[in-house]
Amino acid sequence: MRDIVFTRSSGWIPNVIREDGELKLMLGAGADANHEPRTFTFSISEAHLEVIREDLARHLLLWSAVLPLCDAAGTRGRLDENAAVALLDPILLAAPADVDALFRRIRWDRSRLIAHGADIGPLERGQVCAAMRAATETSNGKRAQEYHADRRRAERGAVLGPLDAAILRYTGQYLHGSTVPRRIPDAVDPALLPEVMRVIATAEQACAGMRIGRDPRRGTRATDKRDWDRMKTTVDAAVRRAHPELVDDAVRTVSFLMCSEAADRSRSTPMEENEEAAGDPADFGGSAKTALSFTDDKGVEKKWARDSPRTAAAEFWEFVGDRSAADNEVFTIEDEEMGEGIQLHFYADSVARVTTLREGEGGSDPEYRVEYSLVDGIGGYRNLVSAFVRGGCAALEQHGPWMSDVAEFERARRRRDAR
Repeated sequence: MRDIVFTRSSGWIPNVIREDGELKLMLGAGADANHEPRTFTFSISEAHLEVIREDLARHLLLWSAVLPLCDAAGTRGRLDENAAVALLDPILLAAPADVDALFRRIRWDRSRLIAHGADIGPLERGQVCAAMRAATETSNGKRAQEYHADRRRAERGAVLGPLDAAILRYTGQYLHGSTVPRRIPDAVDPALLPEVMRVIATAEQACAGMRIGRDPRRGTRATDKRDWDRMKTTVDAAVRRAHPELVDDAVRTVSFLMCSEAADRSRSTPMEENEEAAGDPADFGGSAKTALSFTDDKGVEKKWARDSPRTAAAEFWEFVGDRSAADNEVFTIEDEEMGEGIQLHFYADSVARVTTLREGEGGSDPEYRVEYSLVDGIGGYRNLVSAFVRGGCAALEQHGPWMSDVAEFERARRRRDAR
């Protein structure tokens, strides 16, 4: 038989129960192997109940000290009840100075106390009783998260000023630097918001006209890492120049915001518009080709014809985005009528152009000329595909140098990779 004897408004603060006539403290902590919350109990006395009932600070301190014992129990171990009971008198009945001394010797959950209003200054000086004078029954988990975020920054030497903190709050990255940034003006102190917006305006002006293109080699929603790095470098430099007082964390979050927004715009733009933005719009208005065949390294084929409502380049890159994978990095565009094609080797940043010199006759094999060239990132691939679609292998001449000797090409590739 279990009856609740005492409970507080916050459901997570340990309750006092009476079980089979015995007083016990009951708390939920951790989870079992099925991710269900675990519940622990251990015996207390009437004197302990009286303090728990009347002194919120001591109640919270006891909870903070018992939680590490619950963590040690893991997903199915037993609570060390002897260790838990041994904490009762020193925390609930001892003088404040003795409680402070105890907390300098044992493990305890700092974030739990901060969430319930502990004064951080005295807490960090080891004055836990004084720190808990402002304790509240209600919990503010965000306060504890911000405390730990500040500690992580302090450990690497980053100390935020008011404007730095306001910028991080504006982008939603105060707690977690890996969170995708967004604009949250309501999170900023109204007195600091105009200064934050001046920093944001500096960044926007610096990257005006810049874009982050798609990179179908890495999937349908992937974007060009080089474009991202170029925009980040530009924004970082402009913000540091205009606002030298900002710490690195604040500068990084602003450039992260600009790059993330640019990448989102690219992902939501149809592939045709991405291809047009990547080069001369005249290059993509039509094609000299009448029909093309796209294939991947798995033997999957897709056809394109001049009467298609979409450009050949857009159709090809969509095919790449849908099919590209770690084990599928070779894609071919072939014009069967003209007897020519290009093969893109994404794994090696290279391309081969293949021209038919002589058709096979009387059972003989056809004769091909194969030439290789190095490619500079997704931008280089876009230019090659556009040129081939527009004018075939002859239009690729300016995108060389082209090497027919495989050994010479491999030496050139190794030299590039060594750099």
